[in-house]
Amino acid sequence: MVNSLIKSMTGFGRSEFVNEERKIVVEIKSVNHRYSDITLKMPRKLYCFEAALKNCLKEYISRGKADVYITYEEYGAKDVSLKYNKALAAEYVDGLNRIRTDFGLYEELKPSMIARFPDVLYLEEQSADNEEIYACLENTLKEAGKRFTESRIQEGENLKKDMLEKLSEMTALVDGIEKISPQLIEEYKQKLTDKIAELLGDTQIDESRIAMEVTIYADKICIDEEIVRLKSHIAAVQKALTEGGTVGRKLDFIVQEMNREANTILSKSDSLAVTDTGIELKTNIEKIREQIQNIE
Repeated sequence: MVNSLIKSMTGFGRSEFVNEERKIVVEIKSVNHRYSDITLKMPRKLYCFEAALKNCLKEYISRGKADVYITYEEYGAKDVSLKYNKALAAEYVDGLNRIRTDFGLYEELKPSMIARFPDVLYLEEQSADNEEIYACLENTLKEAGKRFTESRIQEGENLKKDMLEKLSEMTALVDGIEKISPQLIEEYKQKLTDKIAELLGDTQIDESRIAMEVTIYADKICIDEEIVRLKSHIAAVQKALTEGGTVGRKLDFIVQEMNREANTILSKSDSLAVTDTGIELKTNIEKIREQIQNIE
């Protein structure tokens, strides 16, 4: 299996085996799930192979809820043998001898007479070779597993492409917020200066007081750390998607952190432009979070 590819947890694979003795059909269907949950549905005759089959399926499923349906038919000439129940025949003979004695009957007991009684002679189907059955079953399961994996990879690569596009959009949004931030401080300083000038008229404005107020304001709305962490998280998701493999849980954690940083930016913002961009950022984060839920 190729580990560099992203796999969706949704997939389907089917394989069929037929020869002159038996027919085996294996279908694998899966949906997203936090852990690995494999359910086998098959005839009782195959129960003895359940542990081996589940172990084989681990090669194809490391995360997700998978239902595996196996149908099994045997047809054509079957090996049978004639069995003789000696103990039961002895009881029939003993009973007939007592009847002869009790009623004075002396008809000769013939083997054909005894053989006609129920269950004295019976046909027994020979058990098929379990190793042969399992070999056919395992090969069919692996073929279904390969097709199942192919479908998951195809879906996973589609998800990957879409998420990388959304991450690029998110980078642009974060860059936009970063560009706006310094302007907000200058705008606040200007508004504060204009307001004070309006209130004081010709009186001299205390520049040090304005500088202190601007510093307090700048500290209050500072989102430099959040922007740095957001950029780092975006890069981490891009790297994980590019490297591939089983990354669903890792990505889920990173996206939670991204959402936390976006919330902090929104809580600090008193700018409509930053708020609008932050909301758009959170929308993209949520879309990616939903897609990640379906990645193995």
